[in-house]
Amino acid sequence: MLVNAERWLLAVAPVLLVVSALGRTWTIVTGFGNETIDLYVYWALAPHVLSGDLYEVTSPNSPPDFPLPFTYPPFGALVFLPMTWLPWVAAQWALRLLSALCVYWMVRVALRLVAGEGWTADAALWRRRALLWTAVLLWLQPVVHTFDFGQVNLLLAAVVLGAMTARDSRLAGTGIGLAAGVKLVPAISGLYFLATRRFAAAVWSVVAFAVSVGLGFLVDPAQARHYWFELLGAADRVGPIGTAHNQSLRGALSRTLGYDVEMTWPWVVAVVISLVLAGFALRAAVRAGDVLIGVLVVQVLGLLLSPISWDHHWVWIAPLLIWLVHTRVVPWVRGVLLVLWCPVMFWDLIAFQLDRQPTIWTIPRPGWLSAIGWAYPALALLTLAVIPFLLKAARRGRTESPLADHLEVTGK
Repeated sequence: MLVNAERWLLAVAPVLLVVSALGRTWTIVTGFGNETIDLYVYWALAPHVLSGDLYEVTSPNSPPDFPLPFTYPPFGALVFLPMTWLPWVAAQWALRLLSALCVYWMVRVALRLVAGEGWTADAALWRRRALLWTAVLLWLQPVVHTFDFGQVNLLLAAVVLGAMTARDSRLAGTGIGLAAGVKLVPAISGLYFLATRRFAAAVWSVVAFAVSVGLGFLVDPAQARHYWFELLGAADRVGPIGTAHNQSLRGALSRTLGYDVEMTWPWVVAVVISLVLAGFALRAAVRAGDVLIGVLVVQVLGLLLSPISWDHHWVWIAPLLIWLVHTRVVPWVRGVLLVLWCPVMFWDLIAFQLDRQPTIWTIPRPGWLSAIGWAYPALALLTLAVIPFLLKAARRGRTESPLADHLEVTGK
């Protein structure tokens, strides 16, 4: 029955993608997404990198209770500069189009990784699946909010995914280093290079990141010093720690305990647990030769550890869902994870919480709201904990199969 349903969906996949794209366009231009307030920060403030006051100004389109400053390194402003040469409406639609293409690109890369040789053996099937997945994932809430706010998460995620799976060490390292130069969180990708012994890629990432920092100092040394030695680590400047938008460990713990935990013992304990779970999951991924889940483990860890991980930063769950559907490991466990992740990712749980809090600046929450506020990080921790068992079961299944025995005997 499921096979027949998939056949029908794949047959109409191009039509479904067109309908999905038109539906998303309609919701954007008729709703909150038409404002793209974060894009306006980049578009309006990036030119200030040339006038020396990048970190002193705020967006003229800020909400009344939330002045929006530029929070990225100086190199990020330099990268955004060409966009500011476009008229505002053109800049909006350029980012939307690029973001949609990045969804498709990420889907294709993820499917190619889970398909392996099947990608070329049955290319038409997998390309149809790419169209179908893109149609579905345009409605994933982190993707929806990325469009609504005019964020660059999909662009950065596409660059990072492409770099981490690139065979050329120079390309891989340079991509990660420059992405980290725009926004610091991609720097955690270096852990994957170290775990897979791609030391050349790790070195290239450090070099590229250093170049990005150097360019910022070259343009304005005082401004760069102000960012790297004074503003770096000032999470409250980025936004309210306790808002439901912040789905990091620090945000979830702060909402539960009623105050900003900062880097005190509750946060340290949560970080240690996350590192242990991610360490086992990454080791299992490397041993299994599963590139996609190895990449995702590192990115999920970065989302957990970052002081602020807005809900729209969690676009990495898109390729995770693809892995859960298509990888050949313990179907019932994957089914449980999908049943848990899908309602959280396709229902606007964040808006549900925001509607029930007096202001985004209030940290204390009623107990049940604090529990719901753990949705993203709790499911991420559960997924990290389960991954080693899934991959171990898959590896055992392969070695115990008659085909595997035949290959081992014949040396093929």
